Amino acid sequence: MTARNPTAVLRIVCAALVSTALTACRATSGEGAIPAHTSAPILLFNGTGASPGDIAAIRSILSGEHLNHSTVDSAQLNGMSESQIREYRLLIVPGGNFVKIGDSLTPNTTAHLRTAIQNGLNYLGICAGAFFAGNSPYNGLNLTSGPRFGFYAAEAQGIRKAAVAITDAGGQTLDQYWEDGPQLTGWGAIVARYPDGTPAIVEGTFGSGWVILSGVHPEAPATWRRGMNFRTPAAIDNAYAATLIRAALNREWLAHY
Repeated sequence: MTARNPTAVLRIVCAALVSTALTACRATSGEGAIPAHTSAPILLFNGTGASPGDIAAIRSILSGEHLNHSTVDSAQLNGMSESQIREYRLLIVPGGNFVKIGDSLTPNTTAHLRTAIQNGLNYLGICAGAFFAGNSPYNGLNLTSGPRFGFYAAEAQGIRKAAVAITDAGGQTLDQYWEDGPQLTGWGAIVARYPDGTPAIVEGTFGSGWVILSGVHPEAPATWRRGMNFRTPAAIDNAYAATLIRAALNREWLAHY
């Protein structure tokens, strides 16, 4: 992906920014205090740039799977050391605005995150979280060690959100909610492809860390589907989201091309 002009960049709202779901791209109240570590194995980013609607959707999946988690905003994450971050097994960065996500964190924080993942923290990036994981010029993690992700081809056609069919390595086709999401060419094993053959979901390692990146939103609730035609029920897509979360948490290889 190449850098865009400021006007275009500011409109990049990578998924889960449906007008009914996005109230503001801002950090939550009470920023600053480092979250107390509990037995929760998962840390979910809910800071600046993360879509409140997508945070809620992911939390719903985690609750349904009985997976304990803690949330962390930008200021809290900026205050955590690499060793504190590594007390968790999995970091999830949701959809939203990857420019704001990266810019809300200090270079030291992204360095801590990169080192934590290299040393064994697992990572799941969904849409904006996938952009942020790549070689983003906006303080990205560069877990790809070079490749920079671009948008799926529908974005160049002026399409901002759509039901997009992805096909996994086992031949299963699922209609998934997509909104300004990336195609993930250049890194990892391809778990699922978009209709044009570009990678929609990829999986790989960064050092000792397990990494799964998704350009689509399998966690999207049925309310996001208004005005679009999906052949796959939301419950099936949500079950697929749970599969991705558990694979990232438990370091499991998914079938890939």
